[in-house]
Amino acid sequence: MIKKHYFYWILLFLSSLILLFIIAPLLKVVVGSLFVPNEHLFKDVEIWQSIKRTLVISFITTFIFSVGAIPLAYLLARYNFTAKWLVLGIINLPVVIPHAAAGIALLTVFSPSTSIGKFFSSIGLNIIDSPIGISFAMAFVSLPFLIQSVRVGFSKTPVSIEKAALSLGASPVKVFFKISLPLVWQNIITGYMLMFARGISEFGAIVIIAYYPMTSSVLLFERMNQFGLNYAQPIAAFIIIVSLLIFVILRLFTKNSE
Repeated sequence: MIKKHYFYWILLFLSSLILLFIIAPLLKVVVGSLFVPNEHLFKDVEIWQSIKRTLVISFITTFIFSVGAIPLAYLLARYNFTAKWLVLGIINLPVVIPHAAAGIALLTVFSPSTSIGKFFSSIGLNIIDSPIGISFAMAFVSLPFLIQSVRVGFSKTPVSIEKAALSLGASPVKVFFKISLPLVWQNIITGYMLMFARGISEFGAIVIIAYYPMTSSVLLFERMNQFGLNYAQPIAAFIIIVSLLIFVILRLFTKNSE
């Protein structure tokens, strides 16, 4: 048996601290919820509706916004243009700004008092306190994950394959849909998964632009303020378990696809 170097044990110790930091609070919430009253959890229709609403809106948002996000990722991977660095910075900006600030930024554009908000209202679409507002908030904070994942995939794909197809008479449209996209489908699936997961976990931007109808994170926040920790803990545990199951299913789907 090969004796491990002391550096291995240092790495293991530091890694264990990080894992413990992540696992301990989650495990404490789930286990602790077993010892507090939780009868309300299964009787509260609003909880189930909020979870369903969150999942459905995040799922729809991911696919709708991917229609523009994937072409943008392709442009960033294949072409050099003036201020490309600025575009990349703008794309990543929602990741680093406080999400409450993101919600306020969205509010300044889509509130009923703005020209854009008035336009949407004139065609019967209300952004504030609506599923559309929730979708916009989710998309704003989660789009960078999809764009970057797909961009990396396109960057790693040899351009020579596309050029060969073009030289044989294939149109750019056919090359994009028949060659480029299939070569990065794993990155697209990963990007979908990351964007969807980030969407369902969003709180800060949503609570600013669309407090109602409540998503699961907003409902959890309200119940915590109204009834305290003992009431909110089982709800938090339930949401964590649901999120974990979704993540496991998505990872298994990605693994099987690979």
